[in-house]
Amino acid sequence: MGAITTISDGSLTASVDAAGAQLMSLRTDAGEYLWQGDERFWPRRAPVLFPIVGCLRDNRATSAQGEVSLQRHGIARLYDHAVVAQTPSSVTYELASSDETRAAYPFDFRLNMTYAVEGGALSQTFSVTNAGDVPLPFTLGGHPAFNVPAPGCEGEAFGDYELVFPEPWTAEVPTIDAAGLHDFSVTHELFRDSDRLRLSHDLIARLLTLVFVEVPGRSVRLVGPSGHGVEVSFDGFDFLGVWTSSPEAPFVAIEPWVGCATAYDESDVFEEKRGTITLEPGKTCEKTFSMRPF
Repeated sequence: MGAITTISDGSLTASVDAAGAQLMSLRTDAGEYLWQGDERFWPRRAPVLFPIVGCLRDNRATSAQGEVSLQRHGIARLYDHAVVAQTPSSVTYELASSDETRAAYPFDFRLNMTYAVEGGALSQTFSVTNAGDVPLPFTLGGHPAFNVPAPGCEGEAFGDYELVFPEPWTAEVPTIDAAGLHDFSVTHELFRDSDRLRLSHDLIARLLTLVFVEVPGRSVRLVGPSGHGVEVSFDGFDFLGVWTSSPEAPFVAIEPWVGCATAYDESDVFEEKRGTITLEPGKTCEKTFSMRPF
């Protein structure tokens, strides 16, 4: 754990760790909404995913700049990030490429992560700048995990909670193999003409992760019987992962992604991965999602 920075708007308080620029706490007067990590289930809380989401086939890919060798979810979560700006309600971190990062991901980049609390919601902004002289390919995502049940709702069970979407739709998710690779040619229909899905440890254990594609309205609410939960809004993110670690884990991760793990129908060329953003030298790309407890 690194230095912790706490920000607040008076009604919502968030704490962020310089180690990995990871969100560590999301609290209202009702209590703690963010999963607090537990070695029995999953020790992390909300890692930053960059420059990949999920895994590469055999953890490797080729690129115009040479071999890419990355473990699941990339390298941003592995390094300390420097605070470069701060107000009472916001903080910005920076991670720049180095000889060590280039050994795994042979590109020059600058990643700024900004957390800002306003109006009872926390926004998390990725700002990626191409600091090199060749195109920069990457994907990115969030991985916040939330306590189930929500604070103050301790009598409720995991299976009492639902994912509620803005409108009815039909959700099909790809098959995921034991290595984490996606097969979009074999899908599983979770619901048809509905706006909700009840959480199920068994369902997630069977499918490993629920990977939703192009969620209508780009938002989802995690809601329990009491009406309390969290809304995650993710305009500009075409994938949404929903995951928990074990049949007893008292949390669910709701993960907005730009891109996803390597799929069966893809080559191992890094630039050709689904959802990859390619940024020209000197250019910057920003993506923001938000979390609002209620």
